[in-house]
Amino acid sequence: GGKLKEISICTCGPKVNILQINTGKILHSIEQDDQEDITSFSLSPDDEMLVTASRALLLKQWDWKQEKCTRLWRAIHNVPVASMTFDCTSTLLATGGCDGSIKLWDVVKQYCTHNLRRSSGVVHLVEFHPDISRLQLFSSSVDCGIRIWDLRTSKCICVLESHYSAATALAFSPDGQTLISSGRDKICSVWDLEKKAVKRTVPVYEAVEGVVLLPGTSDFSQMGVKGEGLHFVTAGSKGKHSQRAVCSLGCCLMLQLSKQEDDLDPRSLMHLLPMPQSNRLATVTAEHNLLIYQMPALTVQQQFVGYNDDILDVKFLGKDDTHIVVATNSSQLKVFELATNSCQILYGHTDTVLSIDVFRKGSMFASCAKDNSLRLWKMDLKSGHVHCVAQGSRHSNAVGSVACSRLKKAFLVSGSQDCTIKVWDLPNPLPDVGCEPVLMTLYLSDTTKKKISISMTIFPNDKLLASGSQDRSAKLWSLADMSLLGVFRGHSRGVWCVQFSPVDQVLAKASADGSIKIWIIQDFSCLKVTIVSCSQNGINSFLWCTNNNFHSSKKTFLFIGYGCCVFFPRCLYMLYSFSALVCLYFSLSFSSCKDVTEVELAEEQAKQEDQQELSDLLHEKKYVKALGVAISLNQPHTALRVIREIRQQEDGIQELEKTLLKLRQDQKESLLRYCVVWNTNSRSCLDAQAVLQVLLTHLSPEEILQYQATRTHLEALIPYTERHMQRIGRLLQASMFLDYMWQKMRITDQPAADVSEANVLNTDQGLERYSVRQRKPPFWLKDYVSK
Repeated sequence: GGKLKEISICTCGPKVNILQINTGKILHSIEQDDQEDITSFSLSPDDEMLVTASRALLLKQWDWKQEKCTRLWRAIHNVPVASMTFDCTSTLLATGGCDGSIKLWDVVKQYCTHNLRRSSGVVHLVEFHPDISRLQLFSSSVDCGIRIWDLRTSKCICVLESHYSAATALAFSPDGQTLISSGRDKICSVWDLEKKAVKRTVPVYEAVEGVVLLPGTSDFSQMGVKGEGLHFVTAGSKGKHSQRAVCSLGCCLMLQLSKQEDDLDPRSLMHLLPMPQSNRLATVTAEHNLLIYQMPALTVQQQFVGYNDDILDVKFLGKDDTHIVVATNSSQLKVFELATNSCQILYGHTDTVLSIDVFRKGSMFASCAKDNSLRLWKMDLKSGHVHCVAQGSRHSNAVGSVACSRLKKAFLVSGSQDCTIKVWDLPNPLPDVGCEPVLMTLYLSDTTKKKISISMTIFPNDKLLASGSQDRSAKLWSLADMSLLGVFRGHSRGVWCVQFSPVDQVLAKASADGSIKIWIIQDFSCLKVTIVSCSQNGINSFLWCTNNNFHSSKKTFLFIGYGCCVFFPRCLYMLYSFSALVCLYFSLSFSSCKDVTEVELAEEQAKQEDQQELSDLLHEKKYVKALGVAISLNQPHTALRVIREIRQQEDGIQELEKTLLKLRQDQKESLLRYCVVWNTNSRSCLDAQAVLQVLLTHLSPEEILQYQATRTHLEALIPYTERHMQRIGRLLQASMFLDYMWQKMRITDQPAADVSEANVLNTDQGLERYSVRQRKPPFWLKDYVSK
């Protein structure tokens, strides 16, 4: 974002996240009160104002540093806003709607200055000319043309036509005489803005989503770029950056900055943004990953993952556990650096990665996937860069589990859905960075003869192998000849995870039946353990420590998560909890571990007691206390239930007024905040309006202004209230017409003496007379009736 080179602003559904790039931490989030998704946003060039547009057709101006909404107003667009941008002075804001209209706003004087209506379809791009004295706005819509608007006359002075698809990005030269446009038609057009004509068409050979003009003062000779002219970078559907130079000779130079395959859609680049203050570029991929490139070399400096799907496996990596490697519901592996949250995305597998395991020293790890293969990866401990050094592909079905040797980096074991377990020798020596991965040698193979192996682990002395299976058992194997030594039984469902202790001759098993069992490997007997567990949505996580008499003076700690199980022999560790949306890490001291089951049960029981108390208060018609309980629990839906219960009484209006006036100031303030949310829904708007009528009738403006964010709440109420009034007005009109039709049906059956009146009613004038004579007109017809 602009001058604040260390800050990035990203949207996520109904909220905006403020990301600190250097540390990778989300400093704070700005969230919409109405929980409507944000469709577009823009940050002013002076980095002071942030404006967001939501599906509720509202524009909000934020002081994003203080996390405060400073202004709210209706967008006037009939449909959501698709694009917006500030001018270079940070005083004008342009918004492009899905209805083909463009609005210009003076954000200082707070009014709409222009309404431009000649575009067809969605206006998905608006840009001001960098020379503000020209007062020109450029826009792109689905009709493939680029329109130039003269803001002095509010007219379209020209339509630039060259692309066969909608233009996706615009870049202006420093002198403002040249425009570069990109499109999904795989070309970039270079325009002479004085002649309004195409100077050159540059083929890109991929759908382009973004284009950025590089500063002319930078030296790109290290990448082979020679000659004078404009240099620009494009980002597109192949997940590649292309640097191109347009010079007087019309030559085109392209430098591919990615070694990714062309046919992988998840790596498509959807946005390309300049970071001029730090001389970097930011790109956003189709998988919501944010990549930061350093110029002029255009090397990847940082990567941030915006979305994690289901987490299938996670392991520590690097010396002193500086990184973690994560297998998500994807063919890519992700290696997070804990200090900065920066991520490396590893490509190699062609289908979902199912399991990973790390060698003892933490610089190498193995992965296996549904593509019937396994790969060996190595980390450079100095730079932290990870690359693939070897691969194996002798399985005939998906490889579901992999285990690495513990004493030396000598071998690894894989288990597949083809019901085989294979032992692989590692190549010696390993290839250097940048070299193609070599093939691993198959040392030994054996069939499990029954169900497939879901999880495997190797004993610390590299002599034993344990495997967990869907047949509800775990097996102990001798790695020398893959002979079966024994079977651990006792679970009622499949065994999803097995793990040896690093300090004792015991094996832990986690099963789909929700239990954890510890076994002695000498006699295959089960031990009793102390378990601390929590469960949510059917996914179990277990954290336990064994009793002191379990082994000598040390304590062994075990973390068992969804699809992974890791022993921790130390006293302080970083544990990681992943879901489909978030990645959370925290420090945990095992010396202070305690069973929290009773605490959770007590909290759940307290919630049930509160709900029961609320029901009792409503039954006894103690509305003041019931409403106070709902507000204290911060439950807007429960408070709405109380309001509706009051309004259903015979004297509901008086009862509601008497109840609300007995509330404290902070409780009235909470109700006002709830009303903003209730008013957005036609089902609850009448309840919100009833509460507002009481508050605005009995409280003075001075009292209301003492509430926090009163201005914001009232501005949010106005547009929806106007919409509800329009709807009710249309309903009243329709109801009068139904009354007229009903009366007409009755008149047709009357004697002939009344026929003249029936004929009069057949005219519009008769309808008006009938409405005036037969019923009291609504308030909006008073002026008409008086005439």
